[in-house]
Amino acid sequence: MTDAQKKTLTEFEARVRQLMFMYETLKLENAALEQRVSEKNEELRLASEEIKSLKAKYDNLKMARIIAVRQDDFKGAKQRLSKLVREVEKCIALLNE
Repeated sequence: MTDAQKKTLTEFEARVRQLMFMYETLKLENAALEQRVSEKNEELRLASEEIKSLKAKYDNLKMARIIAVRQDDFKGAKQRLSKLVREVEKCIALLNE
């Protein structure tokens, strides 16, 4: 083997080692990135669940407020009706005199 061939072979071996090192580095980096993606997906899932829970609570609160308003309206209507009944009874009492 000539000196030029030995030099070429040595350069080739060095480049192969360098490629192997780069491959291992990229493999570790890829594993770390996959872990981060997994963590972010879990965070996203938890956030989505929390959003759904908060939306359900909000809808329940909205419904409770609507019911409360309707009950207040009902109480007010009942009071107005009672007042009208009393006025009618007064009128009937006056007519009976």
